[in-house]
Amino acid sequence: QVQVVESGGGLVQPGGSLRLSCSASGVTLGDYTIGWFRQAPGKEREGVSCLGDSDSDIFYADPVKGRFTISRDNAKNTVYLQMNSLKSEDTGVYYCNGYGSNWSWGQGTQVTVSS
Repeated sequence: QVQVVESGGGLVQPGGSLRLSCSASGVTLGDYTIGWFRQAPGKEREGVSCLGDSDSDIFYADPVKGRFTISRDNAKNTVYLQMNSLKSEDTGVYYCNGYGSNWSWGQGTQVTVSS
């Protein structure tokens, strides 16, 4: 059974940076298109970024373009989300998952951007 684990969240001031990590057991992440999603308080979960299995297809939602970078380290079976110039509206729980997969959602990692 596939289990994804997100980590790297925390409390950061506006303008700061964080790097989130997505690891998994029971699956090779490099074989899948992997997405990062987030859920802000009181809102539905939304897509933030995704990385195709060939690493040539990358998508960023408009609110994070130019600030977030998604990448993959196949040797570590990990997908990263580098988040720079963080804003208060980036606050939320961040999740990763495989597109088109039936993987269960992980617990996510909390990102709080506040002064």
